[in-house]
Amino acid sequence: MPYANGRLIHDADSHLMELDDCLDGHFQPSLLAAFRACDGYRAKRHANLRPGASRQAHADPAFRAGASDNILLRKNYEAQGAFIATDRPAALDALGFASQLVFTTYCLGNFGLDQGSDMALCYAAAQAHNRMMTGFCAVDPRLLATAYVPLEDCVLAASTAREAIALGAKALLVPSTCPQRHAPSHVGLDAVWAQAQEAGLPVLFHVGGEDKMNPVYKANGLPAVPDFHGGDDNFTSVSYMPIPGSVMQTLASLVFDGVFDRFPRLKWGAIELGAAWLPGWMRALDSAAHAFRRNETRLQALSARPSEIVQRQLRVTPYPHEDSGWIVANSGPGMCLFSSDYPHVEGGRHPLKRFDESMQGRSPAEVQGFYADNFIDLMGAGLAPALRQPSPQTAT
Repeated sequence: MPYANGRLIHDADSHLMELDDCLDGHFQPSLLAAFRACDGYRAKRHANLRPGASRQAHADPAFRAGASDNILLRKNYEAQGAFIATDRPAALDALGFASQLVFTTYCLGNFGLDQGSDMALCYAAAQAHNRMMTGFCAVDPRLLATAYVPLEDCVLAASTAREAIALGAKALLVPSTCPQRHAPSHVGLDAVWAQAQEAGLPVLFHVGGEDKMNPVYKANGLPAVPDFHGGDDNFTSVSYMPIPGSVMQTLASLVFDGVFDRFPRLKWGAIELGAAWLPGWMRALDSAAHAFRRNETRLQALSARPSEIVQRQLRVTPYPHEDSGWIVANSGPGMCLFSSDYPHVEGGRHPLKRFDESMQGRSPAEVQGFYADNFIDLMGAGLAPALRQPSPQTAT
């Protein structure tokens, strides 16, 4: 029996666990050596978890035979379909989800190249990622590839978005941190948003592209605090707190500067950035608009209250440890999405149990919205009609 047990569920967050050579065959050859020499790539390669051992394990017949039975027990590189494309459909069968948005792990943050000065290398890395992701997801239409678009150069961003859409990407992924020299709401980026709206694809933010905690906060004179993986480079209780900070700021600028209104059919998603911040942030948007409306013509030109605009166009994934029912009750029934974070450790071994418990007391329509309808609305043309309401899976 698939994990979803016949329920219609769309998964707004899943990942690859790429090996360190994942981009080699997709990279512009003239820039590959420079990419391998950059600090961000070298750091990622150093931190990569036992790729050789993982390849060997996945080739073992006994390991493969137990893959479906351990679908939510094996995590990261040990999970079925973590980096072998032809194994991922079987993993999705075992999970029983109607579709999955698929994000990178290895390439999150684009190796820090957005914050550098070499824009040719920055965009080459993003384009290599996009070719890799769309190639991986091409094995099954249920796998919805995300393509990364750096926002540092308006012209290069538009051409990268154009190529990603032509490759078959089902969503454009952009960083929530502010570009170095212009706002994310700059009119020069309208060419990116216009392409997404015309194609019917959403624009997404994801954890990994946000402003990070100042590391000096770790210098507290106390022993180091371990993260989920036993080190201290991933999130701890203190570094968890600023995760949504930059997406709140970036989304506010997109709303107040009229981007949402200029592209009213464009949907936006904040994925794996939590959602406990959402209700208070919506009230803060309305408060800011009320306080400054008299002096700011951009606020006077908005089509509705900011909270109503984001209800119309923004979708967000709560973490499984957050109170999703409270978030839905205080933000609106159409905004929240289910996500498994498969195969990451942070997703846990039973995400449905945790979300079901937090959604107790919400109406059947709100629950259906959380698990399926809101995702269908977010994805637009990125989700094939046949996938929106497929026949439920039962025994395999």
